[in-house]
Amino acid sequence: MEEKPSVIPVELVPHRAEWAQMAAAETAQLKATLGDNLIAVHHVGSTSIPNIMAKPIVDLMPYVRDLAVLDSQENIVRDLGYKWHGEFGLEGRRFCSKADPTTGKRIFQLHFFRPNNENAIRMLAFRDYLRSHPFVAKAYEMEKLRAASLQPGDTTAYNREKNDWIKRVEQDAVDWANGK
Repeated sequence: MEEKPSVIPVELVPHRAEWAQMAAAETAQLKATLGDNLIAVHHVGSTSIPNIMAKPIVDLMPYVRDLAVLDSQENIVRDLGYKWHGEFGLEGRRFCSKADPTTGKRIFQLHFFRPNNENAIRMLAFRDYLRSHPFVAKAYEMEKLRAASLQPGDTTAYNREKNDWIKRVEQDAVDWANGK
């Protein structure tokens, strides 16, 4: 069953060193829980890019061997405190979100993929490109601030607002990753 995430206002904050620690701790928990189906976990999204503002939600991209096995582990993922949203608009993805039990604010998002999925390859290339090109990362921060000023009350609308910019840079990132 696919659940829709709730509407979340946009909150951008300066980069925090704790995000890498949170990603590492959550990765360890996923590895301990999901077993051999889990290949690797990548910290992606803006919280993985130093020196830029980000929504304080840590995005992780776990690579799995088999999505059908992961689907059979849905209750295990839910037991870790995650909501299961299914593909949620990206073919071959399983999207999950986790909120802080005290504040109710979202703190983690999981984007499960098989390693050869085009969407996963693009997400990783985008992260690596921005980490290697700080001026592009700062331009992304400016785009995020622009999008947030236009869509402050809805993260989904905010994401749509910056999507054209991301798609343009994403192609540069994939070309860069492929050595073009």
